[in-house]
Amino acid sequence: MNDSLAINRREMIKKSALFAAASSSGLLFKPAPKLQLGACDWSVGKSLNPEAFDRAKQIGLQGIQVSYNSGQNHAGLSVPATLQSIQDASARTGIKVSSLAIGELNRVPYKSEPKTEEWVWNSVDAAKTLNVKVILLAFFSDGDLRNDEKGKKAVIARLKKVAPHAEKQGITLGIESYLTAQEHLDIIQSVGSKAVKVYYDFRNAADAGNDVFKEVPMIGKDLICELHIKENGQRLGEGTLDWPKIAKMVKDIDYRGWMQIEGATPKGADIIECYQQNRKYLEGLFSFK
Repeated sequence: MNDSLAINRREMIKKSALFAAASSSGLLFKPAPKLQLGACDWSVGKSLNPEAFDRAKQIGLQGIQVSYNSGQNHAGLSVPATLQSIQDASARTGIKVSSLAIGELNRVPYKSEPKTEEWVWNSVDAAKTLNVKVILLAFFSDGDLRNDEKGKKAVIARLKKVAPHAEKQGITLGIESYLTAQEHLDIIQSVGSKAVKVYYDFRNAADAGNDVFKEVPMIGKDLICELHIKENGQRLGEGTLDWPKIAKMVKDIDYRGWMQIEGATPKGADIIECYQQNRKYLEGLFSFK
C-alpha cells in the first residue's frame, strides 16, 4: 500500500469514528421539521405573558406566537425586562417563540398612526433578539384596508421605509388582512422587498368571500410566511372550513414553516382541553415531527 492510500484510509477511519461518536451523543445537526405547530398567546388567554409558554407545554405545542405589545402596554417587547421574561419562559419550558404579532394595529392602524412605525421598526429588533423570523402585521377593524386606496398607499410607503431594516436582520413582515390574494401581491410588488410576505388565515379569507383553494396556490409557498389555523367560536373540524382539503392543498404547495392555532374555542369551553383537541385534530392531518 502506498503512502497516500494509507493516509486516506487513516482519515476515513478517523472521520467514521468521529461520526459514530457524534451520532451516539446526539451532536449531529438535525434539520428542522417541515411543519411546526404553535398557538397565538392571546388565544390561550395569556397575551404578552410568560405564562403562555406553560399553557403551550400543557397543550403539547411546539411554539407560541407572542404579542409584541398590547393595549395596556404599547412599549411591549421593546422593554428589556419584558423581552427577557419571554426569553426566560421559552428556555424554562422548552417551548419556542414561533413568531411575533402586532395585533394592536387593529386598534391603532398602521395606515394612519405615526407611532406604529416605531412599533414595527422595534419589533424587528425584538424578533432578532428572540431568534424568530416572522412578524405578523394585522390589518383588521380600524386598520382594515378594503376599499381604502389611501390607506394602502400609506402602508406601502411605511413598509418601504422599514423593509430594508427587516431584510438586514433576516426578518419577514407578514401582512394579514381581508384583502384578496391579488391585492396582497400588489402591495408586495409595490414595496419591492423580499422582507414583505403574506400571513395567510384561511378563516379570514373565507369570511371575506375569497376562495382559499384558488388564493393559496396563487400566492405560493414562497410568499406565504406563516399560517393561522382557526374557526371562530368552534373547534377545528367542527366549523365550515374543509380542513382535510386545506391540508392536501398545503401539502401540494409544499409549504414549510409554522402553523398557529388561533381562536377555535367554543364559548365557555376550557382553553387547555379545547386546544389539546385542536392539536390532536391537526396531528391527524399534518406531520409536525
